[in-house]
Amino acid sequence: MKVLIDICVVPMGVGVSVSEYVVECQRIFEAAGLHHEMHPWGTNVEGEWDKVMAAVRQCHEKMHEMDAPRCISTLRVGTRVDREQSMQDKIDSVYSKMAI
Repeated sequence: MKVLIDICVVPMGVGVSVSEYVVECQRIFEAAGLHHEMHPWGTNVEGEWDKVMAAVRQCHEKMHEMDAPRCISTLRVGTRVDREQSMQDKIDSVYSKMAI
């Protein structure tokens, strides 16, 4: 099943700046071959359910490998079975309606 997620991974106990941790999650999504788009408060990811969730797990594992004693993720998960829909399809749909 295809899934679209919006994820915000927060390593805790590592100080104020977390950009080096964000970099590692982006690398994980890239290595998994998942389409992903970072935004100021997280990352949107699309792909097959098992592949996406495996990458989420890898993000947590990487945070701990980088000495984060705790890691919290906020996840929004969306699935659709009536047709395939990409992240870009959703954006294009809104923009097309704005042009009316």
